[in-house]
Amino acid sequence: MAGSLVCPVCARTHPASERFCEACGMPLVHDSAAEQPDSERRRTARKIKPQYAEGGLVSIARAQSQPEAELIAGLLLEEGIPSLIRRAGGFDVAEMLAAGPRDVLVPESGAQAAREALDYERPERSSAGE
Repeated sequence: MAGSLVCPVCARTHPASERFCEACGMPLVHDSAAEQPDSERRRTARKIKPQYAEGGLVSIARAQSQPEAELIAGLLLEEGIPSLIRRAGGFDVAEMLAAGPRDVLVPESGAQAAREALDYERPERSSAGE
């Protein structure tokens, strides 16, 4: 029914004159709001661990391009660490918006965890002749 309200917990529908669910006491939301998928921004925010989101920004990595910086930011987000990508100074050429080095910054509380998340062992090269 159009204009109806729904409980976000038990999914029972209620008339527009009601404000709270009779069954569980939760505030009701518009039926259309219950059907809307989460936005990309909301899904990202849900991944962030609050303990890694405090303090000033600290540079923890430098990428050679925007795509590389976005990859690093994605790896950090999977660990729950928020990050910010900033263009390195001196590369503000309009024709090269995606090119040039980037700094990856994280809050101070997540800096150590970010360094650990990005620390990896390079595989040793084996020569085919040996």
